Amino acid sequence: MKAKTHHPLFDEHEVLHELKHFLPAQAPLKDFIHHNTLHAFQHQNFYQALRNASAFFGYKVTLTLDEYRERYRQNRISEEVLERVIAERKGKEEVGVWKRKALTGNYDPTISGRIGLLRDNWKKQYRIDLDLLVHPLFFRVVCSYLDQGISIWGFPVAHKGFLSSIREMERNTFASFFKAERAKKLLFNENCQISDLLKLLIGDESLYKQYLYDLQFAHQGWSGIVSVLEDQPQLLLDRKKISLRELIIFELLLEIDALDDKYQGNWAPLASRLETPPTPIFAKVPYTEFHEVIEIWQEAFEWSFYDQVLAGMKQGTSPTNVPASKTFQAMFCMDDRECSIRRYVEQHDPHCQTFGTPGFFGVEFYYKPKHANSITKQCPAPVTPTYLIKELTNEKEKRERDLHFTKYSHTLLRGWLISQTLGFWSALRLALTIFKPSLSPATSSSFKHMDEFSELTIENTNPDEKENGLQIGFTIEEMATRVENLLRSIGLVEQFAPLVYAVGHGSTSVNNTHYAGYDCGACSGRPGSVNARVISYMANHPKVRLLLRERGIDIPETTQFLGALHDTTRDEIAFYDTTSLSATNAALHQQNEANFNKALDFNAKERSRRFESIDSHLPVEKVHEKIRRRSVSLFEPRPELNHATNALCIVGRRDISKHLFLDRRSFMNSFDYRVDPEGNYLTTILNAVAPVAGGINLEYYFSRVDNQKLGAGTKLAHNVMGLFGVANGIDGDLRPGLPSQMIEVHDPVRLMVIVEHFPSVVLRSIQKSAATYEWFMNQWIHLIVVEPTTQAFYLFKNGEFVEYHPIKQAIEVVQNVPSLVEAHEENLPIYLLQ
Repeated sequence: MKAKTHHPLFDEHEVLHELKHFLPAQAPLKDFIHHNTLHAFQHQNFYQALRNASAFFGYKVTLTLDEYRERYRQNRISEEVLERVIAERKGKEEVGVWKRKALTGNYDPTISGRIGLLRDNWKKQYRIDLDLLVHPLFFRVVCSYLDQGISIWGFPVAHKGFLSSIREMERNTFASFFKAERAKKLLFNENCQISDLLKLLIGDESLYKQYLYDLQFAHQGWSGIVSVLEDQPQLLLDRKKISLRELIIFELLLEIDALDDKYQGNWAPLASRLETPPTPIFAKVPYTEFHEVIEIWQEAFEWSFYDQVLAGMKQGTSPTNVPASKTFQAMFCMDDRECSIRRYVEQHDPHCQTFGTPGFFGVEFYYKPKHANSITKQCPAPVTPTYLIKELTNEKEKRERDLHFTKYSHTLLRGWLISQTLGFWSALRLALTIFKPSLSPATSSSFKHMDEFSELTIENTNPDEKENGLQIGFTIEEMATRVENLLRSIGLVEQFAPLVYAVGHGSTSVNNTHYAGYDCGACSGRPGSVNARVISYMANHPKVRLLLRERGIDIPETTQFLGALHDTTRDEIAFYDTTSLSATNAALHQQNEANFNKALDFNAKERSRRFESIDSHLPVEKVHEKIRRRSVSLFEPRPELNHATNALCIVGRRDISKHLFLDRRSFMNSFDYRVDPEGNYLTTILNAVAPVAGGINLEYYFSRVDNQKLGAGTKLAHNVMGLFGVANGIDGDLRPGLPSQMIEVHDPVRLMVIVEHFPSVVLRSIQKSAATYEWFMNQWIHLIVVEPTTQAFYLFKNGEFVEYHPIKQAIEVVQNVPSLVEAHEENLPIYLLQ
């Protein structure tokens, strides 16, 4: 007779793997890259995921019922759209009934997640608050171990790993992390498993998994950062060996110790005190009438905006007459903040042509600045480059120094002298910055990312030469492939202007912990200046052009590519390698630069309408100067509003949107279906649009609807922890998500992607990648196709495209955008441009 096999109720490996999936995936501050906050639920339909996330973890996942109703009263939710949404979901005969429920129905909006219910029994049964007793020490130890330079002294024997370091400190110091002996003995027992500790604390194996979820979501920020660093240790410059398993073991030991200290070891496992176990976290969530009403409101809110956009496109679809001879062409990042600057550049020079593309310009590499000991990634986060671009020293360079930031300020004697002398000057200078903010060594400036006169190791002449496993620069063939892919993806394959600008973007701010979130997401949260120079060098290379000519792209000898960087906070632009221009192009560039600067003035004025501290009625030059000063103010928590109004992504020719005022709400990725009839380049574009633009959109969405649990709260109370995260105070949890100063004006609507191509081609393109298809199929992103020959709209729904007819028939025309933005601070409707 066969012996019965014991199947444990608790599988440590399986539970840890699942737990890591649900914890926040926010990287350290220097690598702050937007992503879908509810990534763990992305395999589910959007609304099912919202219900589950709210019931499981207590998250707010939509606006409140009162907020929807207020938007309806303000006509920001269209009555016609609301009725259409109800008719599609419940049938035309039910419109009246469900409209009354939406407008006047009385529902209980209370959100009470299941997370934490099991651990709450320590308070109920034992009258002990383990969080209060454990978290202060626990957070400080973890923070000290991960510290990246705030502390002058490093964590002892950190190279051995987190738990090994704790053991070494326990063995070799008189002090202890523990108050009682049992936890200390368990620490030294290296065979001790999580299940052994849970047996002492809980007793019932069926509750172990739920207890670990309760434990880790009591501080989801700290657990999340450890989970990320376990999988990607390279995200820390000073790497640390730590795992979620080690973190849990240390915290469980602290809990056992706290109980032993209070009860002198006379306490029983928690399960022995439970009368009825709490509802399992992941039990099925019932679907209620309240859920239905909220979903109706969210759909109506979103489509009240989308419908305007599509009506505007339909109303003004006549092709734009772009002259065959163009003054210049400019490739901007697809970033929504570049939406308005492109409009002003085109307005001030109707003979130019602008394009949008991810701001790394299709060149993926690590970048090593001069004097740096580390490298930074200059491409989207999921990409792992095999190339290295090094910045070589410029002999004319003058390095900016500040004694406050030198190593000498950390020594006893010199530190005392600096504090007694420069310390007083620092206090005076701090006071002066209130009245006259200015750039300083402490400023995070996009223009400091790379010296404009430095040399870059772009061309590789020896593929066998490696540095840390990376090839230094690109071969001619590799350069030609990347230039070809970029030009074909945006549809620029003929009629080249004398000058083609590659304009990356970055941001400037001071005292801003989330600075990386303001730079280019396609460059892993860094400015795109290096990428702009690299792609320009490649496109100008004579041997690259020979290969491109063989591949059907003939760039005239007189055409030159020029790299540039647009600082989106200051609205300033820098151009690189201008000395390489021919005399004719240098003269043209001088004229173009004047037009860029004029466009930047007006762009700054448009942005100023959101800032209460600036009078938008002032002349554009004065408004721009105030914008510059504001960008370096130590006391300004909103250096800019970043992606705070994003709602659209247009993938197509400029013609389909050039006539619309989109209020800086749209990502814009250039694409010409005629250049890519099979949709091969479109596949690549949408594979990037979904996680990048979709990730930005959803992080703003969830940080807006629940700024306390899914966002970072206000910046004003933030304290930098170890240079990798922020917390409220010295003992708080790390705050993932976005602070309130980044999302206050955001409308929480999903991204609408509008693609110009044939529906059958777009369907094939999104189906080539299961990860991409999931975004659209599960409705985390909406998808509309503009059929190029008929201009008809097709909505992707339930796996197929169905024709969509806008409700709105007429879009108002605006003749003077500067006057319009002077008079309004709120999100504006769609207008046709005169």
